[in-house]
Amino acid sequence: MPDWENTASMMLSLARAWPNRPMVRQFLSGTWQQSSWGEFGARVAAVARALRAAGIGAGDRVLLASENRPDFTIAEVALQAIRAVPVPAYVTNSTADHAHLIRDCGATAAIVSTTALAERIAAAGPIDIMICMQPGSASAFDWESTQHNPPDFADIAAEADTIPPGALAVILYTSGTSGSPRGVMLSHRALLANCRSALELVRPLAFDNEVYLSFLPMSHSFEHTLGQFFLPMTGTEIVFCRGVEHLAADMLSQRPTLMTMVPRILDVLRGRILTQVARETPWRQKLFHRAIAIGSKRAEGRRRHLWEVLADPILDRMVRAKIRARFGGRFRIAVSGSARLEPEVGRFFQALGLQVIQGYGQTEAGPVISAMRPGSHRVDTVGPPLQGVDLRIADDGEILVQGALLMEGYWGLPQESSRALEGGWLHTGDIGVIDPDGCLRITDRKKDIIVLSGGEKISPARIEGLLTAQPAIAQAVVSGEGKSGLSALLVLSDGATDAAAAQAVKAVNAQLATTDRIRRHAVVPPFTPENGLLTVSHKVRRHLVIAEYAALLG
Repeated sequence: MPDWENTASMMLSLARAWPNRPMVRQFLSGTWQQSSWGEFGARVAAVARALRAAGIGAGDRVLLASENRPDFTIAEVALQAIRAVPVPAYVTNSTADHAHLIRDCGATAAIVSTTALAERIAAAGPIDIMICMQPGSASAFDWESTQHNPPDFADIAAEADTIPPGALAVILYTSGTSGSPRGVMLSHRALLANCRSALELVRPLAFDNEVYLSFLPMSHSFEHTLGQFFLPMTGTEIVFCRGVEHLAADMLSQRPTLMTMVPRILDVLRGRILTQVARETPWRQKLFHRAIAIGSKRAEGRRRHLWEVLADPILDRMVRAKIRARFGGRFRIAVSGSARLEPEVGRFFQALGLQVIQGYGQTEAGPVISAMRPGSHRVDTVGPPLQGVDLRIADDGEILVQGALLMEGYWGLPQESSRALEGGWLHTGDIGVIDPDGCLRITDRKKDIIVLSGGEKISPARIEGLLTAQPAIAQAVVSGEGKSGLSALLVLSDGATDAAAAQAVKAVNAQLATTDRIRRHAVVPPFTPENGLLTVSHKVRRHLVIAEYAALLG
């Protein structure tokens, strides 16, 4: 990987090197349309010039709210090239959410994808410069006109080349699972360090004609680094999904080879497959479960009987290949991050012949800290630290991280920044252990330990994982702080009943010590971003869920 000084310089130098190479695909006017790297470079330069002419300059914080599309990356790289600071925001944010970001970072300008978003953000706070991508909208300049500029971008590329690696590249806000979102300041050095480390991780894959389907929000740190900078850097073509509701159809038609997924999506996909299998004839069900059992043995390198070795390719053609075809037929790797992946879910996909690479990270660390190596079929750990990442376990079990990938701090919060980066180490707030193979296993959140009235300390994350591994349970939150026993709030999977939930709790309790068992449970409506109980990256806001259903919990 060349020694680029900043992400804007990296992206524009690639546009010079690969002018005719396909870069992105998006669905426009009823058809999938492809754009090249050369077109990207020209658009970045045109937008950068227009932004400067509109009054945006070095150091200005600019809110960026858009669905996943090429214009998101064009806008961000253009802002970086003129040393302005992009502040990505989720399109699902409420007016109050946007108000917090505007007030916190002091944004005076915004780039948005639609007039509806422009109205919501304008109502959130004083924005001096509003730029809307939607044709015909009132805007500081006509976004569409930037598509018809000269192809030369040498002036903006030369300007980007002068930006030092320590300059602020982006402010990414945390999901706010335990309080108000905080603005994580990431330098170009941090983003590029993460890209370099990830490149060493995937080097054995020999990337060639890869196609990546992007559907996680690009304002989320995981997708922001991997989908927007790292994978394009490898020459992978990025296909922007039309939305999560079109995910299955877009996988089928665009035939991706790679995707990043949060564990919740993998869990849902597994549940749908199992539900459909349950509707098949007993003979087909038996065939499916046999294919999974033998596939698991092969994936994990366990000894197989001769008849299993002979039956394996037949079962692959009859069962597994048909399921893989639903993913487009070329899909080979899912990178799972953002939350804990239950080993049972990972092993299910491994058994189908789809490799799952589980990683661990935080927005404050660029974000990827560790990941399993390609070719490893272990799904019970998040792998060893990436190259260039120092990791150690503190005396109290907290995971501490050091390296060039770390944030500069939280915007406007010097005391919180000092606490988080005490001694030059990022204090992640996660509890973990390193196994004899040097792989990291996350065991808990430091702040999420439940202490019962008898003094027993219990990990809710472990029990919640066991509950959601049950087919009847889609989401679960366990509580009991200061109580004599644990309670659980459960969201049912599609088609599941209250009776099935009760059976699921009974099955989980059978695996737990007496003090860890669920004493009472209640079935509640789904936790969603719309009701504020789920972040857009599918993390449950536990403290808000517990507050919302305090009366049910007693």
